[in-house]
Amino acid sequence: MTNTLLSSGDLIADRRVAYARMLAETGDFTAAAELVEQALEIVPDWAPGWDLLGRYLERAGEIQKAILAWRRLDALDADGVFGAPLKLAAHGAGLAMAETATAYVEALFDQYAPGFEAALLQKLDYKVPEMLARLVLEEARRRSAGQFAEALDLGCGTGLMGEWLRRHVSHLSGVDLSAGMVAEAGRKGIYDRLTAGEMGAFLAGIAPASADLVTAADVFVYSGALEPVFAGVARVLAPGGLFAFSIEAHDGPEALVLRPSLRYAHNGETARAALAAAGFEVIGFERQVLRRDGGVSIEGFVVLARRVQAVAGLPVAEREGEAVELVVN
Repeated sequence: MTNTLLSSGDLIADRRVAYARMLAETGDFTAAAELVEQALEIVPDWAPGWDLLGRYLERAGEIQKAILAWRRLDALDADGVFGAPLKLAAHGAGLAMAETATAYVEALFDQYAPGFEAALLQKLDYKVPEMLARLVLEEARRRSAGQFAEALDLGCGTGLMGEWLRRHVSHLSGVDLSAGMVAEAGRKGIYDRLTAGEMGAFLAGIAPASADLVTAADVFVYSGALEPVFAGVARVLAPGGLFAFSIEAHDGPEALVLRPSLRYAHNGETARAALAAAGFEVIGFERQVLRRDGGVSIEGFVVLARRVQAVAGLPVAEREGEAVELVVN
């Protein structure tokens, strides 16, 4: 098991890393990286140290040196909790993953769970659940529909989306890769069912055409390819069921790009095509500012689609066996 503890096990190395952290807090990432390098001379197989070194070198603008640190990290991190392949891919030194880096995302959000919600709402001006709820409820009013009978909140996190849905849903299920996030959501008492686990497995365990609403707020930024995700959602939605989700916007010709933030951004037209192929009709596709990161507005799309038909060419039995990997926001 990869050592994720803050301590390297060596007092001198730990002291140098502590000084490095203090220097990094002042913005001197070059000096911080030098101290971490000294620590790693003492504990050369300490994976968290190589992760820290890569981060400091990146912030110092030493990308080629950071890549070397991440390559060493990749060799040491058998469990993948530090996401070295993602970091390499984001800087052109490796291939982007089409599927979710589950170990990395799980570790990331388990670590952030206790203070995640406050940071997201107070520092990042995050309003994606509110935007998605508006689209869903406007459509429900247009249909003169009452409560949704069965809703699935993918990547439920601490329950921000669930809070908007609760009084409009008879039965609300949430799933998140991070057990820490699920524990935080459970304290709110707003879900009828909560699952800590991989979402593809969760969706595969849901009866076909049994849900009438599926939401995924800020989830697909960790998923890569959208097509398998949309196919999994289409299988569990009844005809006429609604699918509300967000993606970060990418305006280039590529279907998706992996940003230095280690989040995927998707081309809007590619997302529309993937929805159509999965048997969805687009109801709303709005470009919005999803959050702020380092003072920069991050734009994306909030989307509402309706399930209208089966996936062309795929019998239900085959679709049930598909492996789909999603992750939390």
